[in-house]
Amino acid sequence: QVRLVESGGGLVQAGGSLRLSCAASGSIFSIFAMGWYRQAPGKQRELVADIRSGDRTNYADSVKGRFTISRDNAENTVYLQMNSLKPEDTAVYYCSLSGSAGDYWGQGTQVTVSS
Repeated sequence: QVRLVESGGGLVQAGGSLRLSCAASGSIFSIFAMGWYRQAPGKQRELVADIRSGDRTNYADSVKGRFTISRDNAENTVYLQMNSLKPEDTAVYYCSLSGSAGDYWGQGTQVTVSS
C-alpha cells in the first residue's frame, strides 16, 4: 500500500506564493510519475503539473511560468512551488503517484487565493 501525505495549502492573497509538498511512503517500487491535480467547485479535476523519470516536466498552460514542480527522489517527495497566484487558482490540490504498484492519490489540500 502507498500513502501520499500533502501539506502546504492555505489562504493567500492574489500575487502571493505557496509551496505544496507531498511525501510518499509504503510499498513503493518504481515510480513512473508524480504530479499535482486540482479541482475547483463545480469543475472537473485537472492536471496542474507532473514530473517523470529524467525529471521531465509537464504543465497546464494556465500555470506555465508561475508554478514549478520538483522532486526529491531520495525522499519520494514532490513539491509544487506556486508563485503569482490568482483567484482562479483556488481549488483543492491533489498529489498523485503512478508507479509499478498502481496509481495513488493524496487526500487533497485546499488552496484559496483571495482577490
